[in-house]
Amino acid sequence: MATILYVDDEPSIGMILDDTLTQAGHRALGASNVVEALQVLSRETVDLIISDYRMPGLTGLEFLALLQREGYDIPLIMVTGYASIEHAVSAIKAGAIDYITKPIRTQQLELAVEQALEYVRLRRENESLRREVMEFRSERAVIGEAQEIRKIQQTIAMVAPTRATVLLQGESGTGKELFARAIHDQSDRRDRPFIKLNCAALPDGLIESALFGHERGAFTGAVKRVEGAFERANGGTLLLDEVSEMKLELQAKLLRVLQEQEFERVGGTTPIRVDVRVVATTNRNLAEFAASGAFRQDLYYRLSVVPIFIPALRERQEDIPMLAYRFALRTAAEVGKEVTAIAPEALQILQSYPWPGNVRELQHAVERAVILTHDQVLQAHLFDQQRGGSIQTLVQQVLSRATPTTLAALHVGSTAPPNGIVLATLNVDEAEKALIKRALEMTGGNRTRTAELLGISVRTLRNKLNGPTREPVAT
Repeated sequence: MATILYVDDEPSIGMILDDTLTQAGHRALGASNVVEALQVLSRETVDLIISDYRMPGLTGLEFLALLQREGYDIPLIMVTGYASIEHAVSAIKAGAIDYITKPIRTQQLELAVEQALEYVRLRRENESLRREVMEFRSERAVIGEAQEIRKIQQTIAMVAPTRATVLLQGESGTGKELFARAIHDQSDRRDRPFIKLNCAALPDGLIESALFGHERGAFTGAVKRVEGAFERANGGTLLLDEVSEMKLELQAKLLRVLQEQEFERVGGTTPIRVDVRVVATTNRNLAEFAASGAFRQDLYYRLSVVPIFIPALRERQEDIPMLAYRFALRTAAEVGKEVTAIAPEALQILQSYPWPGNVRELQHAVERAVILTHDQVLQAHLFDQQRGGSIQTLVQQVLSRATPTTLAALHVGSTAPPNGIVLATLNVDEAEKALIKRALEMTGGNRTRTAELLGISVRTLRNKLNGPTREPVAT
């Protein structure tokens, strides 16, 4: 059922409209002029308007212009006299969705209303899909206020509209794929395919077929023709993930495709032309890798038309709170929990941890915390693994809690100063063991007090005393 407003100063026409709309299952609202119609619109949500062209005061055409000026996004069907087709044409040009002529025939009215409401339904559906797409793209949006990230975003904004090949270099877990998607989403190819191929994950015998496809009978098991990544990405973007792991003999074929935008399927003889924008990623320094002979230098130059280096998370600590909140809110929504904040102590831990696994490790840590919490605020104890993982943090915490009479200094050498700790080497594991041993001595072996002194949980202390443990593998 739709709510439909009809505007006509003739009572007989109003009765026909009311009866026809009501019998069709709709809710009909009537008005005899534009002023009354605006009053109805101010208090009712209307799906469709049927308006007469000639009315006292403002005409139907002026009413249509007024609706557009006031921001009413409501389809309108114009009713005109049989001899006033020019009025109908003017109404359509002004934005009316349809018109009907007098005398009004029931079937004509029902058909016009049905078509208009179908238009409304499709438009709302498209708007909903557009919002979903924008929300999905915003989920993939690069987050960061660090100066390095802002520079990368500026570079992406400039290079995205072009066809230039982009090489993204950075440690594992820094979000290289996210930056690649940002390039695709900001280009005029955004509505075309985005195809990802991991060059390190495929066996040597399959990588060529995965890239270029193969013909039926090209090799044992090739029972049908298969399109490769380049064909599937035609018109869009192809992400070559970990391109540095590609074998040298295949690199020459890739170089040819990049230069000529054409290739043959494995077992085929017919050239296939494509229009593909290539983005490549690697966790190596590809220039040094190419200089060593492990990667073709000509291919390196072709891939690195626009090289972008993604900084490690430890180099953009100011972005950690923003990223952590995003991961927390997303995970909470997925598991049906309400998380409103992250405790300051927890954020301090997150910002002091070096994150060797970068953004991916941060995401997993926050996801684990959300799953394990019973509170709306993520507390510090949920990140014990990160708190105990940094020897620098541990040393700072021990020294901040020590007094001159309990712990004077850390010392490397054969003898210790008064109340100090002697370290035979600068080995991190040995330094951590020495700190824990001294803390246990200071507390008389009390593990609870020792953990408090070290600034870690009792469980973390117990794990360190018992040696490394194997984390369970998710299945």
